[in-house]
Amino acid sequence: MIKILNYLLPPRKWVPFVIVAVGVGTGLFAYLLYVSNAVSYLSDDPKTCVNCHVMTPFYATWQHSSHGRVTTCNDCHVPHNNVFNKYFFKAKDGIYHATVFTWRAEPQVIHIKEAGTDVVQKNCQRCHGDLNANVKTTGVTLESKSHGEGKLCWDCHREVPHGKVNSLSSVPNARVPLLQSPVPEWLQKQTDSTATEKKKETKQTK
Repeated sequence: MIKILNYLLPPRKWVPFVIVAVGVGTGLFAYLLYVSNAVSYLSDDPKTCVNCHVMTPFYATWQHSSHGRVTTCNDCHVPHNNVFNKYFFKAKDGIYHATVFTWRAEPQVIHIKEAGTDVVQKNCQRCHGDLNANVKTTGVTLESKSHGEGKLCWDCHREVPHGKVNSLSSVPNARVPLLQSPVPEWLQKQTDSTATEKKKETKQTK
């Protein structure tokens, strides 16, 4: 064990630089978590979805649907078979979304992927098992649908809960929660007071 530690430790002359580099890296990582509001993704709050502005149409249409009164986004879009699978799926999906949004590669119309389709179908059955048993959709999965055996729930209920049109421009005037500024309150006050002082100085010189 000691040999491994000695191997991993940098030479004595490099220790100060390594400490500074680790400090800077840790600080940047902490700032990234703060700016991206990463902690919010551990919750089930639907407001988290509009951390990315491209999700605004989906938040707005969900909010005004029947599902908006009884469900959250995670009730439909995240597995509920166990807590580990739930957070693994959230992490995997979140990294994919963050990558697409960061590179501005999102399409004008966002379509659900296969993994998400499978999860949503299972959650439809989980919540509405008593209702859909009569129309024999309980056993329909994404795999059986691909072999022509049955239909997914939204093949019929296509407007639930996001409506027919899901483009980024479909709800331009939607009222959704606005993102908070990543600037700390104390810094915002300092900036405002500095700007006010500069305005006063400009008026006095005139």
